[in-house]
Amino acid sequence: MSVPQLLIFGCGKMGGAMLKGALAGGWPASSIAVVEPSPSAELLSLQAKTGFTLNPPEPTRAGLMLISIKPQMLDVAAEGLARCLDGKSVVVSIMAGKSIADMRKRLPQVTRFVRAMPNTPAAIGRGITGAYATDALSEADRANVTRLLQTTGRLEWVKNEGQIDAVTAVSGSGPAYVFHMVEALAKAGEQLGLEPAIAARLARATIEGAGELLFREAETSPAELRQNVTSPGGTTAAALAILMGDDGLAPLMTRAVAAAEARAKALAG
Repeated sequence: MSVPQLLIFGCGKMGGAMLKGALAGGWPASSIAVVEPSPSAELLSLQAKTGFTLNPPEPTRAGLMLISIKPQMLDVAAEGLARCLDGKSVVVSIMAGKSIADMRKRLPQVTRFVRAMPNTPAAIGRGITGAYATDALSEADRANVTRLLQTTGRLEWVKNEGQIDAVTAVSGSGPAYVFHMVEALAKAGEQLGLEPAIAARLARATIEGAGELLFREAETSPAELRQNVTSPGGTTAAALAILMGDDGLAPLMTRAVAAAEARAKALAG
């Protein structure tokens, strides 16, 4: 299956993850160009190894452009972006808080937009991305975008752009919630007398293992997995009575995710 010329505009951590995913997923290096004014040593090494074009001297027309610059750089970069696009180009933006309307103002020749929100596990091919596409995309366009975004993990298409803020709150920011849970679990272990290093290893391995179990037992709901390790009247049940109480984890997480969504909307506005 042929693929369009891919231009990655901005290649920091997430852009770099998408680039490595595309290369590993079979996107030919000859069909990839990267614009990154300050390339890292890792990016330079990858370019030398694979042969994609880095910082082409002349504007490269993008059949598919991935914009992964910092949102505040959009105005500065808009002129350079526009020189690489035409009415047939598809633009995929992973800029947090920048709406399709924001991009249309700066790239008026483009009608085919995708707004996507990946998360940091994309760096190891275990990410998940939520995405929304304008109606102007053809089936072939959508297939190409799907192929690109799935190179770093799973993909969920949402029905309207406003839901991207919810995606940001749940999965975009979600890894940080899990990391903090590891911190909190380790701290609780310390307060029970465990050495800090041991408590940290126990907490980390527990979350790692539980996550892998969720992945391998995809047909089993999280509720059923929870029930499988909860004996009536046992230690897990005692802890869950706290976590599942009226002021427990569920209402706390609801408030936290709502706060993240509200902030995403504020940034977009």
